[in-house]
Amino acid sequence: MPDKPTTVVAYAAGASLAAIAAFYVFGPTFFIDGENSYNTNDGRKRTIIGLSNPANDCFINSVLQALAGLGDLRLYLIKELHRKQLDGPDVYDSAPPVLRKGERADKIVGLQKGPVTKALKDMLDALNERPIYKKTISARPMIEALERAFNTRISRNQQDAQEFLQIVLERLCDEYHAAQRARLRAENPDVPDAEAGEESKPSAATPARTEVTVGTSEGFPFEGRIESQIQCQRCGYSTKPSATTFVSLTLNVPQKSSTSLDNCFDILLKNEEIDDFKCDKCRLQHALDWKNKKLTSAKTDTDRTDLKKDISLIEQAIREDPEKEPEGVTLPDSSLAPKSRIKKSTRITVFPKVIAIHLSRSVFDPGNYSTKNMAKVSYTQRLRLGGLLNEHWYKLLGVVCHKGSHHSGHYESFRRNHVYAPFATPDAFSAYAAATRYPPSVPSVTLSPTIEASQNGNLNGSKTALDGQSSISLSSGSSSTGNSRPTSNGIDASKAAAHAQAPTENGPAMSPVQRTDTQVSKQIRTTDPLAGKFRRRKKSNDRWWRISDDKIKEARLSDVLSTQREVYLLFYELERPGDDGSAC
Repeated sequence: MPDKPTTVVAYAAGASLAAIAAFYVFGPTFFIDGENSYNTNDGRKRTIIGLSNPANDCFINSVLQALAGLGDLRLYLIKELHRKQLDGPDVYDSAPPVLRKGERADKIVGLQKGPVTKALKDMLDALNERPIYKKTISARPMIEALERAFNTRISRNQQDAQEFLQIVLERLCDEYHAAQRARLRAENPDVPDAEAGEESKPSAATPARTEVTVGTSEGFPFEGRIESQIQCQRCGYSTKPSATTFVSLTLNVPQKSSTSLDNCFDILLKNEEIDDFKCDKCRLQHALDWKNKKLTSAKTDTDRTDLKKDISLIEQAIREDPEKEPEGVTLPDSSLAPKSRIKKSTRITVFPKVIAIHLSRSVFDPGNYSTKNMAKVSYTQRLRLGGLLNEHWYKLLGVVCHKGSHHSGHYESFRRNHVYAPFATPDAFSAYAAATRYPPSVPSVTLSPTIEASQNGNLNGSKTALDGQSSISLSSGSSSTGNSRPTSNGIDASKAAAHAQAPTENGPAMSPVQRTDTQVSKQIRTTDPLAGKFRRRKKSNDRWWRISDDKIKEARLSDVLSTQREVYLLFYELERPGDDGSAC
């Protein structure tokens, strides 16, 4: 230590400045991520980024704010753009060698590059910034990207949030499938592009599958599939299911004083009976009876031979495919075929990760004057879809409301106030401390993260990043040595093994391998001397943001669910394993 007092004062001042700088660099991030981050030390409330409204852009701003709160969409955008960076521009700058009818090489290359995907990611990243002070940005970069993609101007006259959402989602879906076909061409140059396209994007002519899948592991998160099927009540024949893909679902709101979201889904997915329908199998059966009647009255051998041939072809068509008329056979007039009652059933066979619901409130009368249906539509923060054997639960993350009449009004949005993992990963390498502290030759019980393959196509391929929890388990290494070493969390390995083999209240003793990750995780959390090392999951809150362009204020779940007359768009996200039934 120097003897001069001035030098001592200089050292002290330097240390103080360093401490203050470290606090202001690391402090804001800590307090923003904390539980009480809504209020700052100076009494000002923290908000989120708002959007300016220079030209009646509320229908654009409300949709973008709702999309900004969807974690699976952001994960998809990050993963898709990162994959394009890894592949390089050569994969996406080249057009397919064979073009389909009506396709243009420049448009396909434009879809493969994904300009709207990049613009939306930048837009959502900007909206998810957590400012300390009030901040407003413009949606102009996103609007310009859409106008360049479609080579047209976005009209402000219609001002329909659902049409804007549909345009954005369909464009994102087309860019994903175009990029997917480009990657398949790069991996398999000998495979024709038509076959690659059929593999990457489901078609309406695709045969129905017996199993029901949940979304696609690497697909567009909004893309799902609906299948409809017709069954004849007269002969019992069921037609081939006709499949259609969707990126958003439009539900008609009945003209009642009040209804519910479940009732609107029942209108779309209910079984419907229709009279006076011409069944293909009934028509062939009628033609078969008609041919057999003519065969009994045939006078020449030639007529008998021709009729027997027609009867054989009709019987073959009935057995194999009644929907396809047999070639070279003259059937009786369709007006003579019997009419029957059919039952039409519709179901969702591919459930998307994020489901966008449009509540159609337009009412058309014979005078071509459109009005708005002001019925109350009640909805909940959890949505159940599917049957008993394949039910799927969704959680509410965003709402777009419309106030006003059918021809004028204002859009505003509600967005759940939360932060998604893995956008913040504190202490990411602590779980691997034991692996670097002790050599592999030393037999000990260490703690290692449980790596599981994700079926939802997450960014890092693990459920840990999505759930926001650290799942830990005891490794299968031997712990029979006398010299036990403490693990990375300060727990003696021999004590951990003995505790794992101790009898439980509900049954006999379990070995370390038999114990589940949840039990071990609970044990570590309760015995860990380092407070906060493995924290329990915070209780989910119901705080929301109410956003009207650049005006933002806090709201609660009850405020969101009370907008039953104004609700227009709903955004639900598929619950992940381990969710407690409400979004966090």
